[in-house]
Amino acid sequence: MANDIAARIRELREIDEFTVTQVSEGTGIPAELLEKYEKGETEVPMGELSDIAKFFGVEMTDLLSGGQPMLHTYSFVKKGRGITVERGRAGCVYRHLAYNFAGRLAEPFLVTVDTPENEELHLNRHEGQEFNFCVEGRLLIYIDGQECILEPGDSLYFDSMTEHGMKSLDGKPAKFIAVLL
Repeated sequence: MANDIAARIRELREIDEFTVTQVSEGTGIPAELLEKYEKGETEVPMGELSDIAKFFGVEMTDLLSGGQPMLHTYSFVKKGRGITVERGRAGCVYRHLAYNFAGRLAEPFLVTVDTPENEELHLNRHEGQEFNFCVEGRLLIYIDGQECILEPGDSLYFDSMTEHGMKSLDGKPAKFIAVLL
């Protein structure tokens, strides 16, 4: 799927006749990193994928699946359904919970993190704000030099331009709802 996403980003840029530099300036993502994303050499963090979608005026679903969301009144997603995106970093699996709703104001995900104990924390930042609600397990979220440990029922809301990263704790997976705004 990562190569499909890479190809869609490159195709959008080429169709709109933008240079990598122009996309970089419009998204705040370094040009060198965008080139790696387009070649499929580096996974695109979900927040930056959202930034790229906004820049091109498309839904995140367009980049994730190649299809467009069609629903306008409501979106009902059964348990275990939704577009799933696996991220190698931090052992993350993102399940988009509103992929089929057109014109979304937020990007809601059920995220499962299963971080190997020796895995380094990967930091990122992206436009907007983010809300995380822990459903299962324990999750360390590093933000702005602070460590927040979320347990079931805990939540965290933050400016996602602040450098942040996450990993599961206790050698067990953690699940949380992440809403990118």
